[in-house]
Amino acid sequence: MAGCGGGPPSGNGPSKAGCPGALPRAEAAVRRAEAADASWNGPDSGPAAVPGKSLVYVAQTMTNPGVAGVAKGVEEAAKAIGWTVRVIDGDGTPAGIQAALSQAVTLKPSGIVIGGFDPRPASRQMAAARAAGIPVVGWHAVDSPGPSRDPALFTNVTTKVEDVARISADWIIARSGGDAGVVLFTDDSIPFARNKADLIERELATCSGVRLLTYENIPIPDASSRTPQAVSSLLARFGKDWTHSVAINDLYFADAAPALRAAGRPGAGPPLNIGAGDGDPSAFQRVNSGQFQAATVPEPLSQQGWQIVDEFNRAFSGQPASGYVAPVHIATAGNSRGAGSWDPPGYREAYRRIWQTGEAHE
Repeated sequence: MAGCGGGPPSGNGPSKAGCPGALPRAEAAVRRAEAADASWNGPDSGPAAVPGKSLVYVAQTMTNPGVAGVAKGVEEAAKAIGWTVRVIDGDGTPAGIQAALSQAVTLKPSGIVIGGFDPRPASRQMAAARAAGIPVVGWHAVDSPGPSRDPALFTNVTTKVEDVARISADWIIARSGGDAGVVLFTDDSIPFARNKADLIERELATCSGVRLLTYENIPIPDASSRTPQAVSSLLARFGKDWTHSVAINDLYFADAAPALRAAGRPGAGPPLNIGAGDGDPSAFQRVNSGQFQAATVPEPLSQQGWQIVDEFNRAFSGQPASGYVAPVHIATAGNSRGAGSWDPPGYREAYRRIWQTGEAHE
């Protein structure tokens, strides 16, 4: 199937139930999302660089590849604009995150980044930042992109969960030709994950030839211990009817791989697996090597780091947030060119021109 990055559908085309309305729409959406050379569609104007600013990046945990990838992007962009950055690791615990955020406020930086955690449990520290007049920009701090009143964020940088969920389901519809048996992996203990899974399920239901075989609720902290056993059970239960999988986070497929391998399933599938997660380096490695993951919907982590710096520059200039939301992308072995992350073109040059002159185009 042209433009769907993994070869022909696994079946012989749509089933008799089929979905002649949903299939062409899904195929078109997947072609757009798999484009690897899309031009920059973000801001092309904004304030010139405000000099001498400092940022503190408070990380949920630097062992999270998404959080660490954005931190690296923030550091790179800050160097380009002439600012300083300090990273403080919250170590992945509520107490550690609160302590890190307290330390950030005490340092009196120009701005604070919330790196991958909900700041509402740290309301005292957030109130202190606000009282000190320190703007706060979030990355994956709340569910939706854009400014937030509660918690008080100048803006939140993230892709739209609705778009990520929709394109993940569309990839299965398109890749299967409208004929698939799907297992969905999620963690219902996390409201954000439950919402994403519900949205995926809703989009899969637009194609009557796609059957949701089961909805596997496995908490992320238990994934490494529970997923292999669950996969073995699913293989015995569904056999060849299980053709595709989608998970709210790529890590489920790292844990599923040993059980699939032990059962003699080929790395290239079936089942064909897509992760609706951050697109961490291990996911790209599985995708690029054809080992039990065919695709991922990655966040453009470095680009989002640059966007965070640009949003602060707007805040320091008394201007509103840019409103930019990165479009969703599907990474496959066919379009990633062996990369370990999704790094779209054009944003570095665009932001540098804005900061130098206030315009991205001559």
